Amino acid sequence: MKYRKIFMAIIVLILVFFNCSFAFAISTEPNLISEAAILIDSKTNKILYSKNENKKMYPASTTKILTAILTLENCNLDDEVTVSDTAILDIPDGYSSANLQFGEVLSVEQLLELLLVHSANDAANVLAEYVGGSIESFVSMMNTKIHDLGLKNTHFTNSYGLHDENHYTTAYDLAVIMKYCVQNNDFRRIAGSASVAIPATNKSGVRKYDSTNDMLVPSNKNYYQSLTAGKTGFTTPAGECLVSCAYKNDIELICVILGGNQTVDNSSLRFSETKKLYEYGYNNYSMKPIVNEGNSIYSVTIDNATKETKNLDLIAQTDVSAIVNNDFSIDNLEPSITLNQNLTAPIEGGTTMGFAEYDIDGVKYTVNLIASHDVEKFSILDYSFYFVAGFLLILVIIFLVKMRKKK
Repeated sequence: MKYRKIFMAIIVLILVFFNCSFAFAISTEPNLISEAAILIDSKTNKILYSKNENKKMYPASTTKILTAILTLENCNLDDEVTVSDTAILDIPDGYSSANLQFGEVLSVEQLLELLLVHSANDAANVLAEYVGGSIESFVSMMNTKIHDLGLKNTHFTNSYGLHDENHYTTAYDLAVIMKYCVQNNDFRRIAGSASVAIPATNKSGVRKYDSTNDMLVPSNKNYYQSLTAGKTGFTTPAGECLVSCAYKNDIELICVILGGNQTVDNSSLRFSETKKLYEYGYNNYSMKPIVNEGNSIYSVTIDNATKETKNLDLIAQTDVSAIVNNDFSIDNLEPSITLNQNLTAPIEGGTTMGFAEYDIDGVKYTVNLIASHDVEKFSILDYSFYFVAGFLLILVIIFLVKMRKKK
């Protein structure tokens, strides 16, 4: 009996130890080997994890996500494109291609599939020439788009990621570009494909390729079910790179890994570290409601309103949710209120009166405040009524006082 109690006590201690270790592993930030990385919430740009996120790095073929989105914004998917010799000859030996042939005709969609799924550099040049008129003009379009996105630490010199000292980005900037790209449904669909089959053309038979992104291929050991889109990259100077997007628990996260140069079990570290970051994000953060539609947030008094309507509640126009650490409490969260100037009656119920802003870990969440009811203006007739009523009341009081004196 004594030994049985000791045995049970040891079992309990082991279970407690493993439970504590598991909780610790989830709540502690991952220790990554890759040189730069970031994990952000796609909706708010809130950074959940970062490592050297603003360090200038070489992007390799992750460049192609910008090539793809510019193509989608300037072409139709069924446009037919003829391959030029310059688009092919520009690709150095050792860089991946789809062996496109001079004079070969493909659709824009087929070229995008080769670009994003197979990472074909010749497809990137063909699209660049078609969209920009020349590769040089297309590169100018790329840098204009980078500027429009407000990115100051990115500059591209080519359409596919050829190594160049002036072709660089950062983990943060690449995450912002990816966030912009996945807003396009065609980009999301193509960049999320596990494989591609290009029909026979006038110069080639059928081409079939699996995605270079193992995390999208169900039969691969690196498959990650929640991943929705991604693009790999590699050159010797850039190392292993991966920009991707995942959706789970009603949260969309974007992850960037740059400068990975190691493998684990003959598998690129970019895949395991990407998965590690996603699991860290989904295990430690959740979407919590801050405000529900119709909640009373603030109260004001409208000076020129009638007595019955002058006290006005300002209510939330919409629901507002925020991605926060699971331990975060919103109970004592106080908003900053900004009201429109000169709030005067009349006011129609539902009119926007200002907004409330909540600051959570540096991310601002706003909601419009609307009038909960109609507010009627206090008119001159109202003043006249009260004046006459007051005057009559005074007369009644005087009369009553006189009558009392007579008695």
